Amino acid sequence: MKDQTRPPTGTDLLAEIDRLRKEKNAIILAHYYQTSDIQDIADFVGDSLELSKKAAETDADVIVFCGVKFMADTAKILSPEKIVVLPDMDAGCSLEDSCPPEKFKAFREAHPDHIALTYINCSTEVKALSDVIVTSSSAETILSQIPEDQKIIFGPDRHLGGYMSRKFNRDMLLWPGVCIVHEAFSETELLKLKAQHPGAPVAAHPECPPTIIDHADYVGSTSGILQFAKTFEGDTLIVATEPHIIHQMEKALPEKNFIGAPGADGNCSCNICPYMALNTMEKLYTCLRDLEPRIEIEEGLRLKAKQSLDRMLEMASGTIGKGDLGAR
Repeated sequence: MKDQTRPPTGTDLLAEIDRLRKEKNAIILAHYYQTSDIQDIADFVGDSLELSKKAAETDADVIVFCGVKFMADTAKILSPEKIVVLPDMDAGCSLEDSCPPEKFKAFREAHPDHIALTYINCSTEVKALSDVIVTSSSAETILSQIPEDQKIIFGPDRHLGGYMSRKFNRDMLLWPGVCIVHEAFSETELLKLKAQHPGAPVAAHPECPPTIIDHADYVGSTSGILQFAKTFEGDTLIVATEPHIIHQMEKALPEKNFIGAPGADGNCSCNICPYMALNTMEKLYTCLRDLEPRIEIEEGLRLKAKQSLDRMLEMASGTIGKGDLGAR
């Protein structure tokens, strides 16, 4: 029976999470977009697929994935024998929502001569309908291995697909999805910020629209942006992705200044992922205590989805977690 007692608070909450982690032989994963308190208590902090791969390599019985649902689903696809829980099952993703499986299936059937390269930010059902999954770190390597005469559907992120299309001069059919966080950045406000900090480079995630990418000195995934932050010359970096990644930058490089790129209102408040924000320390404690809400995937569907993930790992295993799409 589920324990209905209220979560403890303060240091007691931290101590109870640690106790439960040991008692349940659990591993806590936190995406870079989680709040700093969740990042600091996690066993691993990173990009979504990188975290799922690390979890699969451990002997943990339980994976607590502090991220969004498609990430926890991916962990379950790679670790079917483990219990996978998500602090809040409502933690979704605008990219996943933009690509309903039945519509994607119909789109594929309407273009039978195309293969589907699909960004990992999608449902398990869409992964099962895809040929190769890509991440923002592996897309370049995978695209370079596909013959130039092969027609391609790229979904669900039209900005990542458009960036790859422009960079490699590959004409692709783009699914019209966007990330609501990266879509919120303002070119006008970014130019104002650059004027206030002359010489400061801009690091941007490829989910950003072209109006932001065009001003970036570096384009890459969250892991890639973090690596760029550790190597760039100068003392100030403008960061165009979800601002919670700045916590890791400040921990690694406290002597440098990291500024989140502003949204249309001139600040970063609209660039905090509302789905990631649903996870809290209290919900982390409760899901670890109750082992709910739990990710369950029908085995036939899991195996179909795993095929497209396995193809990516075969084609680009060396790039996972590196996050490097390179300087512009």
